[in-house]
Amino acid sequence: MIPREEVEKVWPQIEPYMKSAAEYTHGRFTADDIKDQVLQYDHTLWVAFDDEAIKGAVVTGVLYYPKRTSLSMVFTGGININTWKDPMLALLRKWAKDKGCDVIESTGRPGWAKIFKDDGHKVVWHTYELPVEATGSGV
Repeated sequence: MIPREEVEKVWPQIEPYMKSAAEYTHGRFTADDIKDQVLQYDHTLWVAFDDEAIKGAVVTGVLYYPKRTSLSMVFTGGININTWKDPMLALLRKWAKDKGCDVIESTGRPGWAKIFKDDGHKVVWHTYELPVEATGSGV
């Protein structure tokens, strides 16, 4: 976990990962917007690294629903995710439990199903985006 006051120091090393993550938001966020989420709101930045370099980053936020609390993995990016996913997920699970969360959730591209296939995930819904203006023979 990167303390808020240290985010600016580490950001240049993870910015490419967050730019890549932002591309999958389809215009909803830029890398700068993601950084603002960490610096100005209650999101937390987690960094995966080894002796040589930073390998990835995850931005989380706690979501409070009326009947449960969730740790949301809002943005994830990096390289060689299979080398750091398990330790990161173990750390996030502990953090979520300590924060009183009931679940960890994430919305992402379909490829994440393969990444989390052995971690007990289940698909609870898909997110569909439709244009405001009708383009087909819909209602």
